[in-house]
Amino acid sequence: MPFTEICIYQVKPQKTEEFEALMLEAKSLLEKQEGLRLLRLVKRGYRIDMEQIREGLPPLEIKRIVKSVKYMLYWEFDSKESYGAAQKNLYDSYWKPIEKCLIVPHDKYLGEAVFEWNQHTAD
Repeated sequence: MPFTEICIYQVKPQKTEEFEALMLEAKSLLEKQEGLRLLRLVKRGYRIDMEQIREGLPPLEIKRIVKSVKYMLYWEFDSKESYGAAQKNLYDSYWKPIEKCLIVPHDKYLGEAVFEWNQHTAD
């Protein structure tokens, strides 16, 4: 059963370029982790409210930064053991510089996949 982490980073607005550069640098380490199935970093740039949902409208672009710029790191592994080893490698290399870019410690949401679907594998 795949094991997944979704990590939410709240980055200081003046540190976004530094954070993105660090994450791009860390990508080369992360993508070599044994058992890694998927790795994705997303920068929040849109919001949606009930009007958009009810009307089927596209989300609204975020035009101003209130407190932080949010990023979501999604990575999926073949097992909890592979995930644990990757966490250690990240901690030993990029953890401290990443933490210096944040307004608060990052949130981690961990779990095993209940189901998955991928357009490329559904054909």
